[in-house]
Parts: sequence; structure tokens; C-alpha cells
Amino acid sequence: MRNMLEDISKNLYDALEKSCNSCTSNLISLSGGLDSTIIAYFLKEKNPKTIAIIAEDFVSTDLTYCQMVSKQMQLPLSIYNVKTAIILEAIEETIKILKNFNDIEIRNNVVMYLAIKWAKENGEKSIITGDGADELFAGYNFLINKPENELEEEIKRVCSIMHFPTQKIGKALGIKIESPFLDDNVIKIAKEIPANLKVKNENNKRHGKWILRKTFEKYIPQQIAWRMKSPMQEGSGTSGLTNLFESVIGEETFVEKKLTVKKDDDVVIRSRESMHYYEIYKKLFGSPCDKESKNTCPYCKHKVENSKFCRMCGAFPI
Repeated sequence: MRNMLEDISKNLYDALEKSCNSCTSNLISLSGGLDSTIIAYFLKEKNPKTIAIIAEDFVSTDLTYCQMVSKQMQLPLSIYNVKTAIILEAIEETIKILKNFNDIEIRNNVVMYLAIKWAKENGEKSIITGDGADELFAGYNFLINKPENELEEEIKRVCSIMHFPTQKIGKALGIKIESPFLDDNVIKIAKEIPANLKVKNENNKRHGKWILRKTFEKYIPQQIAWRMKSPMQEGSGTSGLTNLFESVIGEETFVEKKLTVKKDDDVVIRSRESMHYYEIYKKLFGSPCDKESKNTCPYCKHKVENSKFCRMCGAFPI
């Protein structure tokens, strides 16, 4: 077992080293999480710039970790402190590019939109992201508690539908996106690693991406190697948007709007945050309802592929 583990770790290390070194960009989107820290570790000799997006008006957990990576690896760090008004503008632009009102996707990707926009405004042509690691190595929190007999299938399902809005945003803004975890060889190796090495206990805690953590714990700060998964919106602080919409849109107004949207568009809106995104989406693109399709989301009536998840409105499970 030990030899097998060492072989897997070595293959993984070598593949990621190669894919990171093949990146031509001189800018890393840094979150202080495991994935972007591994990229920073491999590229530190090239002394790339790093950018962290931090919401000024909300609590964010990323800043301390980004500063830790920057200090340990001696990398220049730019911190873009973003005011709520800028985030709200960026949300509209993100919806315009992604063409959906999926609250999780919008909240996560507004962070990437801001990082890519910052890159463009600062004369960069490209940016490196950690896309793919959560899907390939079971980083998502909902995978951690799956029973082992279901885990393998669930990881395969997640990998079969993985897509990266970052690419669309990069294309729209004219910035090349480089993602070392999505290198063909890294994907191949990741798919061969058994599920019980992706989700595993360490120090009485269950961790996703266990094999990645174990492989890199001696090269990056321990606090980051074993940092619990923090969704992008929590790290950057944009999860505060949920509370913002809760306080701005009163209960009575929300119920009224919800009934109107159901009556006029036959769309069920699940939260005040979703309502804000839906209103922007509708203004830009009209109704999401797909009258031609047999297989539609019970909430927004948009066509869904064979998935438990609606990409248009973010409903899960459906």
C-alpha cells in the first residue's frame, strides 16, 4: 500500500509540475486554497504575479491565506478590495456572459470575472486558475460524506458534467485562461486514482482531495494543505451577498415578486438572491422556459441534460 501511494503521489507531482511549467501566463488567480497554492509552489521560481479578490464590505477568509502563500513563496500579491457596488455591477456582466441565473454559479464566478477584469485592466493577456481540482479529486463538500460504495460513481458523474465558466468569461474579456489541473495527463492520472484516496480521514477529520493534500503537505504551508474546503464565495467574501439580498428585499416584496414570476413566467424562484439574478437575466434574455423540451427543470422549466442539477437556475437535486 505504501509503495502504491508513493507511486501515485510521484506521478501526480510530476504531471502537475509539467502542466504548471507549460503555462505561459505570468499571473495566478490566488485564493489561498490548496489548488492555487500548489500552482504557486510550482511556478515560484518564475516569480509570477498573484491577484486575490476580497469583498470589502463582507467577511472573507482568503486574505490571511493569500498573504501566507505570498510571504512563503516570495510572490508579489495584489489585493483587489471590491466594494459592494462594484460586485453588483460585475454580477450583471457575469450573468450577461454566462446566460443563466444560477445563484451558486453567479456567486462563485463573479469572483473570477473580477479577477479576469483586473488582469485585463492591468495589461495582462492571460491568467492561471485552479479549475478542475475539485471535480477530479473530490473537493466538494457534498462528496465528503458520501458512503464509499456511492463515491466512485458520484465522482465519475461530477467529472462527466464538469464545465468551467471561467473559460467563457476569459473569452468574453479577451483573456486567455490556463488551468494546469485540466491538462490531459493530469486528468488521466486523476481518473485512475481510487475514490478512497480522494476522500479519506486525516487527524480524525474527513477530507476531500486527500491525495493532493498528502502529496503536497511537505511543500506548502500545513495550514493550507489541510485547510477545510471553503467555497470561492466564502473565501472572497461574496457569500455575504446572500445576506445582503435578504436584508434589501423585504419578505412581503419577495413573496409578491415570487407570485408574479410564477403567474407570468411559470418560474419558481427559491431565494431573494435568485430573484435579483432572475430579474437581470429576464431583462437581458427573456423567459428561461423551454417549451419544446420534454426534460425540463421543475423550477425554471429550462431544458436539463441527464443531470440532477439545473445549470440555468441552480436547483439541486431535481
